[in-house]
This record gives sequence, C-alpha cells and structure tokens, in this order.
Amino acid sequence: MKKSIILFAMIGLTTLAFAQKKQTTTSATIIFDATTSLDKLPKADNKTVIASLDTKTGNVAFESVIKSFTFSNPKMQEHFNGDKWMDSDKFATATFSGKITNLSAVNFKKDGTYKAYVTGDLSLHGITKPITTEASITVLGKTISTITNFSVKLADFGVNGGAIAAGKVATEPTISVTADFK
Repeated sequence: MKKSIILFAMIGLTTLAFAQKKQTTTSATIIFDATTSLDKLPKADNKTVIASLDTKTGNVAFESVIKSFTFSNPKMQEHFNGDKWMDSDKFATATFSGKITNLSAVNFKKDGTYKAYVTGDLSLHGITKPITTEASITVLGKTISTITNFSVKLADFGVNGGAIAAGKVATEPTISVTADFK
C-alpha cells in the first residue's frame, strides 16, 4: 500500500513538473498583413493556431492551417488559398520551430513583461527559411502571453502573383503571432 502511494505521488509530481515546463494552446492567433497604399484588404487572421512554449528549454513552436486564415473579402480568401498563391491544398500548413536565445532574461515565475529574442525555422509554401525576431513575453499569475511581429519576403517562399507585381499586395507582409498559455 505504501509503495502504491509513493508511486502515485511520484507520478503526480512528475506530471506537475512537466505541466509547468511545457505550455500549449490551440487558440493562438496569427495576423497576416499585406496591405499597401493601393489596397487595404489583403489582411487576414487565423485564430486556431497551435502553439507551444517550453519554459525550461526555451523551445517555441507554432503550426497554422493555411485554409483557416479569414479575409473580409471572400474572393481574396479564394485567391490566397489558390494554386497561384499559397496553394493550400498542396501546402496545408505553415510551421515555426525555434528557441528563445536569451532565456535567462525571462523569469517565468515572476509577474512582468520581458523582451525575448527568438531564432528558428519558418516553413511556408514548402520552403523553410531561418527567422530571427524579438518577442514580448508577459507573465501574469499563471498566464504567459507572447507576441511577436516580423516580416517575410513572399518571394523567398516562392509566393508570387499578379497582385504583388501590381502593388496591391505587400512584397514583405507583416506577420503577428500572439498566444496566451494558461
């Protein structure tokens, strides 16, 4: 009986330690902003992004289903998912896997806002490129909130289209990623 209690206690402590180490969410948000002075409509969001943050190792990741981006104009959404743009039937997801490079500057046990630097690989449209960005991490009680903004060159990921050449879509859209880990 004592051995069983000790075993369950050890399993419980291990589970608790793991739960405090890796945080996940299925409701992170990505905003894709490719607006230009000629067109304010190429802006979309995706509120069903899967994200993870390991507070012990600094590993961060997200995965986004391309077809889950929504635009205010349904025709624009159709073009975005089409074979001349994101080709979301062939390239269904975008992923990022990286690491906080200044992990010691972030105290996940103390309320506050911390500047973090993240380096990793962004895979989009079948192409993977290194990305380095600055992020803001806010710790408030048991909630960790993260936000980062970075730009990507669409041409680097093989995304080209007539609207880009015509100046209706930014060649380097801004990507904003936010996540709340509770």
